[in-house]
Amino acid sequence: MATLWRRRERFLGVLGRLCRTVRALSGKNEYDLLVIGGGSGGLACAKEAAQFGRKVAVLDYVEPSPKGTKWGLGGTCVNVGCIPKKLMHQAALLGSALKDAQHYGWNIAQPVHHTWSVMAQAVQNHVKSLNWGHRVQLQDKKVKYFNMKGSFSDPHTIRGLTKAGKETIVTAENIVIATGGRPKYPMHIAGALEYGITSDDLFWLKESPGKTLVVGASYVSLECAGFLTGIGLDTTVMMRSIPLRGFDQQMASLVTEHMECYGTKFLKRCFPTKVEKLEGNRLQVTWKNTDLGTEETDCFDTVMWAVEPVKDTSAYQEQKRSCYVEM
Repeated sequence: MATLWRRRERFLGVLGRLCRTVRALSGKNEYDLLVIGGGSGGLACAKEAAQFGRKVAVLDYVEPSPKGTKWGLGGTCVNVGCIPKKLMHQAALLGSALKDAQHYGWNIAQPVHHTWSVMAQAVQNHVKSLNWGHRVQLQDKKVKYFNMKGSFSDPHTIRGLTKAGKETIVTAENIVIATGGRPKYPMHIAGALEYGITSDDLFWLKESPGKTLVVGASYVSLECAGFLTGIGLDTTVMMRSIPLRGFDQQMASLVTEHMECYGTKFLKRCFPTKVEKLEGNRLQVTWKNTDLGTEETDCFDTVMWAVEPVKDTSAYQEQKRSCYVEM
C-alpha cells in the first residue's frame, strides 16, 4: 500500500511539472481567474470578473459535517445560514400570528401544533432550487464550475479531486480563496463531537430536534434558539459569559430579555464539561455553574454547538502570500 502511495505521489509530481512546462511554453494559463469557494463572495467575484470578459472558473466542494450533512453550490448563506434560518423564523412568526389571531376574530382551534418534517422538507426544497439557480447563473455567464476539492501544486496550479477520486489539474493567472468558515466543535468536552450537532446540521434534520440545548451566545446561537422556541420546542441557551460578544451590550441584553419573555431559557455563566448518551437516545449534559460553584445536569434530545467558527483555509496556507486574494 505504501509503495502504491509513493508511486501515486511521484506520478502527481510529474503531472504537475508537465503542466508547468506546458504553461511555460505556451506563455498562458487555462483561466484568467480561478475562485476556490462557491459561496456568496466567491460567486459574486467570479460573475463580476466574467462580465469584464475574463475566462473564469469556480471550484467548490463541501466537506460533509461530522454528522455527514452536505449540500450544494451557494455556500453557508444559501444552505446552512441566512436563507434556511429566515424561512424557519417565518415559520415561528406564523405560529405566533395563529395564536394571536383568535383575539382578532379568527376561529382557529387551539392549541396550534407544528410539524417539523413538513417545514424542513419545504425549506430544503427551496434551498436545492437555489443551488440549481446558482449553477444556471454560472453557465449563463460562461463561468466553468468544478465540483472538486482543490489543493495547490504551485502558485498558479490547482489539483482538483472529485468525490469519486478523479483528479483534474487547473491553471489560472489569478486565484482567489473564498472558502468561508465552518462551525467549530469544542473538542476538549467529552462527547461533544460524538453526540452534538452544529448549524451545519440543524437545517437539514428530517425530524424535530425536540428539547434542545444550544451552547454559545453568538448571533447564530440566539437566532437558532429563537426560532426553535417559536415553533414550540423546549429550548435552552447556555452561555459562559456575555451574549453577543462584540455587539453593543445594552442591545444584547434587550435581545436576551425579549427571548426569555417568549420562553427561551438561559443558563448564564455556565459551561459544559461532558455529554453522555442515555437509553432512548437522550443526551445527558453536565455543566459547571461558575456563579454558584456547582455541577449540574439535565437531559436533552439535541445538543447544538454554536461557538466561534473557524476559517476553512487550512489547506491553502503555504501559498497564501504568493498567489491569491483572500475574501
